[in-house]
Amino acid sequence: MSEERSRRLKQKLLFATSAFGDQLTYQAFTIYVFTFYFAVVGLTMFEIWIGFILWGLWNMVNDPLLGALSERTKQKGKLGKRKFYLLISFIPLALMMIVLYTVPANVEFVYFIFIIFTFEFFYTMFSVNTNAVFPEMFPTEQKRAGVNVFIKAFTMIAVILASLIPTIVIDPLVPTLDKLDPGYAAEVASIKSMYIMSGIVLFLIVLIMSILFIFFAVEEKEENEAAFGKRPGFFESLKITFSNKTFLKFTLGNMLVWYCFNVLLTVFPLFAVFILGIAEGSLMIGITLMIALLSAAIFQPVQSRIRARIGTRKGLMLGLGIWIVTLFPLIFLSNNALSRTFAMLIFFAIGFGLSAALFYIDLIHGDVIDQDSLKFGVKRAASYYGVNAFIHRFSTILVITTIYIIFSGTGWSEYEPIIADPGLRDLGLKALMFVFPAIALVGAIIFFKVYDLHGEKLEKMRKELEQHPELKPA
Repeated sequence: MSEERSRRLKQKLLFATSAFGDQLTYQAFTIYVFTFYFAVVGLTMFEIWIGFILWGLWNMVNDPLLGALSERTKQKGKLGKRKFYLLISFIPLALMMIVLYTVPANVEFVYFIFIIFTFEFFYTMFSVNTNAVFPEMFPTEQKRAGVNVFIKAFTMIAVILASLIPTIVIDPLVPTLDKLDPGYAAEVASIKSMYIMSGIVLFLIVLIMSILFIFFAVEEKEENEAAFGKRPGFFESLKITFSNKTFLKFTLGNMLVWYCFNVLLTVFPLFAVFILGIAEGSLMIGITLMIALLSAAIFQPVQSRIRARIGTRKGLMLGLGIWIVTLFPLIFLSNNALSRTFAMLIFFAIGFGLSAALFYIDLIHGDVIDQDSLKFGVKRAASYYGVNAFIHRFSTILVITTIYIIFSGTGWSEYEPIIADPGLRDLGLKALMFVFPAIALVGAIIFFKVYDLHGEKLEKMRKELEQHPELKPA
């Protein structure tokens, strides 16, 4: 291997470590924060719903503002502009893996709101700038596809660790005793301490990997004053971004894809406990999730071949359609050994649709940003990722609203391991694992069907981009 190829491979691998700060933190948040505050801390569904609604309103300001702030920040010497924000966000973000679970007594609801707001602030600062530097460092589809393979492979590892590590450390994952049982308080205290221990492990992983990414992978193009002057102000940038119909079609489709992903991850721990009967031996919950994620990693090369044959947009739509089909068998699972084995096969199949979403979404987003750069003569990646994050977060509001309605309507407005009508509760859990994700994926397919930056229009845009070397990194 030549020295240049070796250097490029090293850069790709190091850049891919960004997945741990970006995806491990968010997926650990998605999978376990709801279960922890609902089942362990004991907040009601209404309190959690209110918290996430307020969190959504916070995102209306937080996400676009941090994206626009990054765009309007001038180069800071060797610190660059994206790198500057990465440096000030990665340590607080890593610490969130611990402090999400260090809940003071008697102020649980207030702390819940405070900590999810704080998490979102540092996560968005890290994620927006990580995603913004990606199309800037890798300007062509070929280069993006080359590094995207490594990013998605590391994303799989990061999400596997986010799902698996807590189930190794925490057992049981939720209280199994009735609240009136004399041992209930001791059980809850023990479970809380285990959540903190798993958070410490995740903190160390995020910290180490973020150092590798920020200090050894990020290379920013020097931005001249003329290019900086082309960048619109905050409100003008929002107006331009929201008026981009191609972007809106993409990001609304993306939001529905993430709705599906988030509702599955949020509900699965409780689905595993109450439908599959994994009350103890929490590791089985993590292993089942890991199978889906490993499957998604295995199917990444398949997605690459599909993309070469039918294109990025059609490949994504095909993957989402298959995802719907593979979710359907979940409604037939029950509390027995055969179902638990069958669940692993189902989750392996689910990995195909997940792999399609992970493989194609960033490629399509990069095309949208390139189209915008041709129009304005400057890349505004952070603005687009900021607004995308803002719309994306509505998926979480939709998820928590769906769960609130279903849980409240099935007698589970507060966590109780034993309720009057477990059959109704189980029906609600199954609906959350198939019916609502399937509806969202159908909606996503419709948005990507009308998404128009593909075929000849896309090829024409790429040829025009080749004639503007100033829009490419050095």
